[in-house]
Parts: sequence; C-alpha cells; structure tokens
Amino acid sequence: MKSIVSSITESTERVLLAVIVAVLVFFGALNPTVLSVGHFVSISRSAIIVGFLALGVLIVLLQGGIDVSFTAVAVASMYITVTLFQSLESDPGIVVLILASVLVGVAFGLVNAFLIVGLRIPTLLATLGMLSLVRGCLLFFVGTKRIRNELPQSMKDLSRATVGEVTLENGGVIGIHVTIFALLAACVAVWAFLKWSVLGRTIIAIGSNREAAVRIGLPVKPAETFVYAAVGGLAGGAGLLSAALIREADPFSLVGDELTVIAAVVLGGASITGGRGSVLGTVLGVALITIVGGSLILIGVPAKFQTLIVGSFLLLGVALPAWRESRKSRLRGEPRVYRTAS
Repeated sequence: MKSIVSSITESTERVLLAVIVAVLVFFGALNPTVLSVGHFVSISRSAIIVGFLALGVLIVLLQGGIDVSFTAVAVASMYITVTLFQSLESDPGIVVLILASVLVGVAFGLVNAFLIVGLRIPTLLATLGMLSLVRGCLLFFVGTKRIRNELPQSMKDLSRATVGEVTLENGGVIGIHVTIFALLAACVAVWAFLKWSVLGRTIIAIGSNREAAVRIGLPVKPAETFVYAAVGGLAGGAGLLSAALIREADPFSLVGDELTVIAAVVLGGASITGGRGSVLGTVLGVALITIVGGSLILIGVPAKFQTLIVGSFLLLGVALPAWRESRKSRLRGEPRVYRTAS
C-alpha cells in the first residue's frame, strides 16, 4: 500500500488524476448531474479561455518569470480589435479578427519585455504595473461600454459553432464548441515547442539556472523577450475568443481571473521559481478547477466560495512539490537547509 501511494505522489499528473476522480465521485454522490455527459460538455466550454491563458502562464513560469497582466492584455486586445473593425464597418472573418487580436497582444507583451528584459524591472512589478495601466486606460477611455449587437457577424457565428448535440436534463440542447479543438491543438503545439525546439529548451534552461544559461552562451535575452510576446499573443487570442463565446465585448469581462489561471498552472506542477512544468499537468489543473467550479454551482454552493477553493488549490500546488522535494532530501540523508531573505 505504501509503495502504491508513493508511486502516485511522485507524479503531479497522477496526483491530479486521482484528485479529479475523487472530486467527481464526491460531487456525483451529492448531485448525479455532475457525472452527466451534458455537464462535462458544459464545463468544457468554461475551460476554453482559462486553458489558453494557462498555456501562456506555463511558458512564463518555465522561464522563471511571472506575468499577472495577461487578463488585462486579453481584454484590451479584444476591445481594440473589435472597435477597430467596427469603425471600419468591416468583418474580415473570424481568423483575421483572432490574428489581429493576437498581434495587439504581442505588442503589449513586447512592452512588458522591454520593461523586464531591457530595463531589468522585476517581473512582478512590471506586469503588475501593466495590469493597472491597461485597466486604468480601459476605465478612463471606455468605462463600462459593452459592444453587443455591433459585434462582427463572424464572432456571432463562432459563438454558435458546435459539433454534435447533447440533451440536458432540463430539456435544453448543448453541443461541443469547436474552439475546444483549437485549445487541444494549441496544447499539442506548445508541448512540441517546449520539448523539441531549441528555443523551447532554452526557455526551460533559463528557468532552471539563468546564470548557467548565460555562461554557456544561450540567447537569454531574445528568449525572454519571446516569452512575454508569446504570453501577450496567447492572451490576445483568448480575449477575442472570450468575446465571441459570450457574444459581448466587455472591457472588464476577465477581471479577477488571474488567480484562477495561475492556480491551475501551479497546481499542474509548474514551479514558481522556473524550470519545471508540463502541458499535461496544466491541462489537468485547468480541468480540476473547472470541474470544482461547475460542480459547486450544481450543488448550490455560492459562487463566492469558489475563491476560497482556488486559493486552497494554489497553496496546495506550491506545498505539494515542496513536501516532495523535502521527502527526497530526507531519504538521501541531506541536511535540512533553511533559507532566509538576504
């Protein structure tokens, strides 16, 4: 029994799978609807935007940095793109709209890169400043003006693009949204990039030991610049998809989701100090948080309680790897080292 528990706890992915199964069994006992196909299809739609944002957070955490401005970048990129084509009275198609929003997001990411890589401002301070600046500009120049009926028709069409149909218990019909396949494709692309590309391996090497990466001649600054541009690009695309899914360009639609996304990535095994993390773990982290959030609603738990759950998951995601490393050190007979701030 002890060896079984040990083999499970050695892998973050196995731990998450075990927790997901336990959560489903628990909530399924309270409300059988949790285990219905319709419920899984419904929560998969909720996981799409969180999943895209989580991929960007994974990349920046692997590099050893942090970005808390991605939700503001997502909303700003989306709103700028929709407003631009609305003023041009043009609907170039959903692909062009997404690409335009991605490019705007990349521009924001490059500003972050200039602050962090060029001016060497600490990542948390730089991105926190960007978060406040972008949201302040949205509040000052846009206010709470939402764009609904004036959305490009291609965005409205995307909101209704589903594959297959599942009948819910209340008689409603829901289908698997096509963007879930785009998310799966993005996950595969990020996995392949991190595993097989030179740039991807460089990013992981920087997160593991930046000083060593500099000494062996790796292109550290270009790689770091790419990371923040990539986070911005993924956020821009996610922002446009978010507006399409809810059929509304809301300048504050993703406010407060930073904690949820970061918690999902950390829960998936990504280290906040860099160098460790996986796409599979991130996907499982997103799945767990989405399942818990959707299940709490079904059993009648207030939405405010979800913040407590997310915070608990974030602490668990940080504590579990620390406990595992401490356990390995004790087994190797290494002395315990206490680190204090210098």
